[in-house]
Parts: sequence; C-alpha cells; structure tokens
Amino acid sequence: MARLLLRFTALFTVACFTLRSASAQTAPAFRFDFTEKLGLYSVGLKVVEQYDRSRSFQAPPASPGNSVATGGPRPLQTLLWYPAEKSRHATMTFGDYGALIKTETTFGKPLELGKAQSFVEAFMHGTTDLHAWAIRDAAMQAERFPVLIYAPSVNAPAIENIELCEYLASQGFVVIASPSMGATSRAMTVDLPGANAEAQDISFLIDFATTLPDTDMSKVAAIGYSWGGMAALFAAGRDKRIDVLVSLDGSFRYSPGTVQEAGDVHPEMMTIPLLVFSRAEEPLESWDAMRKDKNQCVTAPNVLNEWTHGDLLHVRLLAISHIQFSSLYQRSERFRKEGLQFVPADYSLQDGAESYNWMAWYLLEFLNAYLKHDQTASQFITHPTAENGVPKHLISVNLRHASIAQAEDGLPAKK
Repeated sequence: MARLLLRFTALFTVACFTLRSASAQTAPAFRFDFTEKLGLYSVGLKVVEQYDRSRSFQAPPASPGNSVATGGPRPLQTLLWYPAEKSRHATMTFGDYGALIKTETTFGKPLELGKAQSFVEAFMHGTTDLHAWAIRDAAMQAERFPVLIYAPSVNAPAIENIELCEYLASQGFVVIASPSMGATSRAMTVDLPGANAEAQDISFLIDFATTLPDTDMSKVAAIGYSWGGMAALFAAGRDKRIDVLVSLDGSFRYSPGTVQEAGDVHPEMMTIPLLVFSRAEEPLESWDAMRKDKNQCVTAPNVLNEWTHGDLLHVRLLAISHIQFSSLYQRSERFRKEGLQFVPADYSLQDGAESYNWMAWYLLEFLNAYLKHDQTASQFITHPTAENGVPKHLISVNLRHASIAQAEDGLPAKK
C-alpha cells in the first residue's frame, strides 16, 4: 500500500516537477480569480519563527559550498492569519509570500533549498506583483475567534492556499500553518514517520494558539490538503482539542493501509464532524495500472465508511483535479499553459476555478455550523446544491449524520 500511495503522490503532486508541455491545449484566456468577498474583518499576517525543541532536525548546509548539515531543534516557520483592525498599510503581494519560502528553516537567512523550493517558485512566476488581502503585522481585533490549523500537501510551503487562509481569517477565524516537513529534515517522506511528524506539528501549533490573545480554544479545527489530510486525521485521532476535521482531497481516502498501520487512529471511534472534499474520481483501471504488484489488494477499512459516530459531509468537486485544490497552482502562468492535462474530461480550467470558490464557501459554512453553531450555516449545508445556487454538474453533496443522538437545538452535534 505504501508503494501505491507513493505512486499516487508522485502522479498528483510531486510529479508537477516534470509537467510535460501542453501548448496545443493552452487556454490563454483563463485567469484564476478568487471571487469570494472579504468578510467582516480586515486580515492581518504575522510570521512567527519558533522551534519545537522536543524534536531534532537536520538543517541544510549553511552555504552552497558546504555539504555538511547541522543538527538542532525542529524549526517551524509559523504563518498566522487573523481578523485585524483596519489599516492603511500596503497589503502583502504574492511575491512577499513567496520570499518566506527561502527562510522556512533558516529564519532570516535566505537559503536555496533545491527542488521543492524551485517547484513552488516556478508556479509563482508571473504572479508575484499581485496583491493579496493580508497586511503584515496589522493590529489584532480585540475579540476571541475559533482556531483553524492548516496542514499543507507533501513538501509544500504554508502559502499553498493563500486565498483560502485569508478568506477564512476575514470571516472571523484565526488560521495557523507551517510547512510540510519530514520527521528529521525539510524533505517530507510519504510514509508513517512523515505523517506522524506533520501531525505533531499540528498539535504544536495548537499549543502555540493557546498563547495568543485572540483565540477561542474551545473551537478548534484541523484542515489538511492531500498528504496534509492524512496528518490532520492523525492529529484529530490523538489530540482531543480538535473539534472539527476538514480534508481537501486528503490522502487517507487513497491509503487506508497507512491509517491502519498507525495503530492508534480509529475512524470508527471518532465522533467529531468531518468535511471531505474530493476530486473527480479516477477510474478503477487507473488505480489498477498504478499497482506494480498485481497480487496486492487493499484490505484496510475505508475511512469514510468507518466514520459513523461523527457527522460526515462529502462534497465531490466534479470539475477539479488534485492539483486544483491549491490556489497557488491555479493562479500561475504555468498552470494556465499546462493545466488542461489535469482537468477531468468535458470540464474547463474555468470550471475548476469556479469549483475552488464553491469549496471555500462550503468550507466556511461547515465551520460556521459546527464551530460557531450558526443555524443559517447549518441549513446551508443540508440544502440541495441547486437551492444554494450551485451550477448543475459542478459539485455533488452528501450529508450523513452520525449514528449517535444529535444536539437538542437541531444544530449539528459536537463530540
């Protein structure tokens, strides 16, 4: 199963290093636009450089001519988006965000980190002058807000979903993220130690959130994209402070064997609500072709089938590919030129961009329903998609309530 997961990750995430040319399929008119509106609050961004001193880490060489790695505590460059007071200062550009990648592990000392870094830079080319919403170090609102911990995809930086993180902060959430890193070095490994390392990072960030003046620690959600979805599941299974789990095409759907291998993560016993966004399904023939061992079979229980003691909202984004769960990739010039090779048949790049915006809206309403106990949001996620204004054939939604009693007030039940 580990081999199959590695193949999956290579095909849908890491393989983007070697995207083939698709000039014949170019869609020059496409431009990714995040169309959801800024919420009630302005958005602030703080970059906090901190260490998890309970774990060791092999830092890369200090200079290109030096081949010796140095040991030390685990560095966690922490990005904190939050509801902020209004400010006249300039907003962050995507180039400002991109510059943070070079100091992920070196804190204030920019360093070239090789393939993972150049991969992201390639997708940011042509977008660095565009402005985002956040203002660096803006004053925090004098309130307390629910906490969202965002876990990126394999090897990805904390900035892979800038629009989504800023949007949620503008709607009254504190959003915290750090890069996807392996157990002892910057390179994430697609195995149990790698997933465990990112899950520990999530709990470390929750610890950090308790020190902030604007957080409501009674309302905490973990959100994970791809391999980060596996880590978020592990964290939610171990850290009882997590009240809600969200998966952006999380890897646990495709590698239930890794969940089983963990030994202490039991979806059949978890009672928190789960929101799963998934892409257009790959045919069984594709999965069969990915298996090198033709005698291999998947015997581990399916996580979603096992999730019976917590509410499960499954949103299928029919027009989207795995890479399109990240705004960083969709907004790039490179994706505009090469993205059609990923898009499901009969859909366009624009359909994928529209799907991303619907994903953001459904995610917001789910969080409002389960963390803020908002009745209107609870009704939204139970309505048929047509009643919510979703175009036909773009997404499908299925809500399965837990097999335990629901809250007496009619709102979705907490654990």
